[in-house]
Amino acid sequence: MNLLPLISLTAALQSPAPLDSVDRYVAGELERQRIPALSIAILRGDSVLLARGYGYANVEHRVPATDSTIYQSGSVGKQFAAAAVVMLSEEGRLALDDPLVRFLPEGRAVWRGITIRHLLTHTSGIPDYADSTLDYRRGYSEDELVRLAADLPLAFRPGERWSYSNTGYLLLGVVIRRVTGSFYGEFLEKRIFGPVGMRTARVISESEIVPNRAAGYRLVNGELLNQEWVAPELNTTADGSLYLSVRDLASWAVALNHGRTPSRSALEASWRSVRLNSGGSYPYGLGWRVAEQRGFPQIGHTGSWQGFKTSIQRYPEFDLTVIVLANLAQALPEAISYGIAGIVEPRLAAPHLLSGALKGPGPPEAIPDLLRGFQAGDTSARITPGLKGFASGAMRDEVGRELVGRTGWRFLGCDAVGGRKLSRLGSRIEQICYARGAGEGGDVLATVLYAEGWRAADIEWYEF
Repeated sequence: MNLLPLISLTAALQSPAPLDSVDRYVAGELERQRIPALSIAILRGDSVLLARGYGYANVEHRVPATDSTIYQSGSVGKQFAAAAVVMLSEEGRLALDDPLVRFLPEGRAVWRGITIRHLLTHTSGIPDYADSTLDYRRGYSEDELVRLAADLPLAFRPGERWSYSNTGYLLLGVVIRRVTGSFYGEFLEKRIFGPVGMRTARVISESEIVPNRAAGYRLVNGELLNQEWVAPELNTTADGSLYLSVRDLASWAVALNHGRTPSRSALEASWRSVRLNSGGSYPYGLGWRVAEQRGFPQIGHTGSWQGFKTSIQRYPEFDLTVIVLANLAQALPEAISYGIAGIVEPRLAAPHLLSGALKGPGPPEAIPDLLRGFQAGDTSARITPGLKGFASGAMRDEVGRELVGRTGWRFLGCDAVGGRKLSRLGSRIEQICYARGAGEGGDVLATVLYAEGWRAADIEWYEF
């Protein structure tokens, strides 16, 4: 496939050399990952440094991608559902600590103790419907989806741990309708998309004519195929059923810079790590992941749905926003976002792109050995009490899956972050260390956050 065509719009070019490097890096990733189309936007403050499309938004008709190409958002859309709920709370129409059953009494038998805040922060214990028996080809009504969710037993007590749940955000969309009397998509269009200037943002529609809409794709046995079909009703739920362009998200980023929609106080609450019942914090706020890159604050989210992968990452200390939207199920826009951020701001250099190991001390135990011990249920002093209490069978299984087939682990060094006052699950973080693992299914970057005494406080992954 010829992936050379691109259309660009560049503004406020203060330093063209890094942007040329970004262009070469993105074009290389497009080819390496076999992504049909990818659009990016980079902002420094309110200035769009680069907004550009690569490849083909529609392979069959060979339509080039641009900065106006429309992609499905996946879970990047959760931040808009969260913003809507927070705005309703500021208007006194609901409270974040209201019981969920106040609005959804269908779940009173199982959802006792769950609040709106628990749904927003993925700490409710309601299982993810993606792991259930949901039939993606059936057109469920909202009420049917609520009853289906109410039939799922809780995975843990509300607030006990963090576990990603699309079901929770689906329910938030129903709450918005029951509070306002309007479909959540209508609320977004009237209260967020219009005021912010997100001119092409909207809820997914399979039937309507949508200018500049990209097709979604997947690789099956090395062959590029169209996205799988799902019932149209399942493309209207609040867990991420939006069409967005990088220009839409650039307008959103500017609005966030000024605390206009939602308000600055709402954003401060949204970008605060959730506190668990144990007292420790976990790096997720209200519809946003609140973490770090190379020890510097990073606020962002990724998305994956129906042949599309998406990422938006904000770096407040550098006044930098990076947006990457792709139309391939196997694309890795999260890693591309990290790579772009590191090219524009070298202090954010993505760990997986480091050419050599960082200088300084490393952990006494090799990271792959630590991961294997963790996966096997080792409860020695190598991990903090917070991580011991937080670790679930599902988390250990995930680590095990990432280890399968990984060979040639390479230690990339550590960032000393003791002065940055970072914490995770009740422990202050002193070092963040990285190891790169290769495998037939792709390479992975394992990150371990260490507390005092080289005890692991958390483990993170991303593929690249």
